[in-house]
Amino acid sequence: MHKREQYRPTSTGRLINRIIPSSRGHLFAAEHPPSRDSVVSNDRILWILHPRGENVVASIAPANLQVLLLDGSWREAARMTQTVAPWGRLVRLPMKDPSRYWLRKQQGEESYSTIEALLVLLATFELKQEEALLRLQFELHVYAGLRSRGAIKMAEDFLASSPLPAARPALLAQLQQRQSG
Repeated sequence: MHKREQYRPTSTGRLINRIIPSSRGHLFAAEHPPSRDSVVSNDRILWILHPRGENVVASIAPANLQVLLLDGSWREAARMTQTVAPWGRLVRLPMKDPSRYWLRKQQGEESYSTIEALLVLLATFELKQEEALLRLQFELHVYAGLRSRGAIKMAEDFLASSPLPAARPALLAQLQQRQSG
């Protein structure tokens, strides 16, 4: 995670660390980048998710992988990639649907949040239950973020194509009641 990302309330890297207890966060500062030894597990194959990497090979067992997600703006992620690329294999995921990350303006059609990359990775490995649970948390993060900014109409538009209304109707009703009450 780029050092500036740790202070952004919209950070999906921080959301990943809260939801997935086995994940580890590492702060990246250009003046003091983390060392390879502090990040990389020597008993696993390291994949660094990056849109300019090689196509993903789903024949590798997830238990044999360590995945490095770069969390920051596109410019920050590009700087981090220069440091970490020699540590493992840059891997590109089959990202095809439009980004659901409505909290920040995306820099192009192939721009996705950190957590969206992880969601596609889980789907690629057919880890459906894990992907579905993480997706609900991500959708809730975006929806709550939009509402907290006062973007109520945009939040309602977001819900129109979200799994949240079917999966968590009581929670959504509670959130909507707090805002209007």
